This record gives sequence, C-alpha cells and structure tokens, in this order.
Amino acid sequence: MSFSSKTKNRLSRLEIKDSCCPKAELAALVRMSGTIQFTGSGRINLKFSTENAAIARRIFTLIKTLHNAHTEVMVRKNKQLKKNNSYLMIIHDPHSVDKIVRDTGLFTSDDKNILNINYRVPRDIIKNRCCRRAYIRGAFLGGGSLSDPEKTYHLEFVTHNEEHANDLSKIINSFDLNSKIVIRKDYYVVYIKEGEQIVDLLNIIGAHTSLLELENIRVLKDIRNNINRIVNCETANLSKTINASLRQAENIKYIENTIGIDELPENLQEIAQLRLINKEASLKELGDMLIPTIGKSGVNHRLRKIEKIAEDLKKERGDL
Repeated sequence: MSFSSKTKNRLSRLEIKDSCCPKAELAALVRMSGTIQFTGSGRINLKFSTENAAIARRIFTLIKTLHNAHTEVMVRKNKQLKKNNSYLMIIHDPHSVDKIVRDTGLFTSDDKNILNINYRVPRDIIKNRCCRRAYIRGAFLGGGSLSDPEKTYHLEFVTHNEEHANDLSKIINSFDLNSKIVIRKDYYVVYIKEGEQIVDLLNIIGAHTSLLELENIRVLKDIRNNINRIVNCETANLSKTINASLRQAENIKYIENTIGIDELPENLQEIAQLRLINKEASLKELGDMLIPTIGKSGVNHRLRKIEKIAEDLKKERGDL
C-alpha cells in the first residue's frame, strides 16, 4: 500500500465529533469527488466515487451522521490492469440531495429560486479554524495524493474548477503555508513541494502517524545526505593530497636527477627525503616526522620552495 493510501486510511478512521467540522469535510468531499446527476424527471442524484474502501465508509458515515440520508452503495470490480474495486455511493432521495447540496453550499438559489452550482467555498462553512482544517482533510481524501517521501516531497489536490482551486489554496495558506496552483490537462492542481510544509499540513489535517513516519524518513535522508557530503569531501581532499604528493615527488626526483638533492639547503633536503619515502603521508604527518617537528604550513612552505627550484631548473634546461 502506498504512503498516500495509508495516510488516507488513517484519516478516514478519525472520530467524527461535533457538527461544524464534519460539515466542512463533507463540503470538500462533495466538490472533490462528488457528481451531480440530473434525471429525466427533473430531479437530481448525488454521486460519490472512490477506489478506497475507507474513504467510501467515511463519506457514508458523514452523510448518515449529518443528514441521515439513505445512500445506495455499489462495488464494481475493475478487471483492467488488476485495479482495485471502485465504490459508488448514490443518494436518490430528492429531499436529502437538496439538503446536502444546500448545506454544503454547492447549490445556491437566486431571487427566482433557481439553483446555481457554486464551486466556491462558502465562508460560513470555514469560519472556524477547526473547520478549515476539516475542509483540507476532506479535500485530501476526495482528490489529494502524497508522493512516497523516500523518493520526493510532493503533496497535491486535484480539482476541476479554478475558483475552487483558488479558494482551497487560500485556505491552506491561511496556516502560513505556501501552496501553489498549476494547470494539468483539464484540471487545477494545488500543490506543496517542501518537506517541512508537507509535515505541517499533515499535522493540520490530523494525520499524525503519517507525520511521524515522514519525519523519520526526512531525518534518515538528511543523515544519508550529510554522510555522502562528508565522504565526497574527504574523497576530494584525499585526491588533492595524493595528486600534490605525486607532483612533489616528481619535482624532487627531477632535482635529484639533475643537480642532486645534496645541492638543496639542509632543511629542504630533509623534507625532500621524507617525501620520497612517504608518498602517501599528509603534510601534518610529514611535519611530525621531522626533528624538531613543524606544522603543516611549515612543511607546505618547504615543499613549495622545492617546487619553485624544480620549475626554475626546468626553464633553464628547456624541459617545461
């Protein structure tokens, strides 16, 4: 099961307490996964469709709790590509449908009592902070998804209406988050890509177990990244040390084959002999071998002098 599905299953099991928050959650579900069907007799049916059994139970429970409406539930087997079952919930009773769409603000009536579809989120539904949290939770259950945090950080909500996408983004951003909107085919996608903000959003909608799992993954990824950076840095430093050591040894051998190491000043002879014998030693290790010992900068200074002497000899002899 994907990380996203596990998160939705946990959210679907949250206790339904007071009336204002379930109303906000259902309002989001109606806009994200609900469908209005107009029948030939002038009536309308309200449909919900999902492939997640836990979400289907959640929608059924919300409708039963808030409106005590009879809901027909059908399960369809998707044979193609061995997909999961599809759960279809239909409310036929016109009185119940009318109450739900009006209560969630999906339909509004004008002066002539003509119903109009409203995809905007009514302010009275999200006037409380807890209701805004519930609305985001319902939107995630109805049309949200969360990428595997082992691979990437990405949480999104897919809706087919621009006005609803704008309102949803504003609700999310009211919690000091930074959601953005992008158009994908015929849909509007509200998304968050930063790991820390996704953690905050999971906390907002009550997905605390998934939050902890994601935080653990983030910590492990940070540790792995830090280790890789340290290893890469040490590898680069080791490569530089070896390359410098080989260059220094070549310069010393050139001096030895031309004028001889004995022609160097005594302090340079000593470090030259040590470098030829200890090609893999660091500057500090070379300094510790000297009597008396000297620091890295002192060793580096002497080796630079030797390198300058070798370069001058090569220029004189035309060996550059």
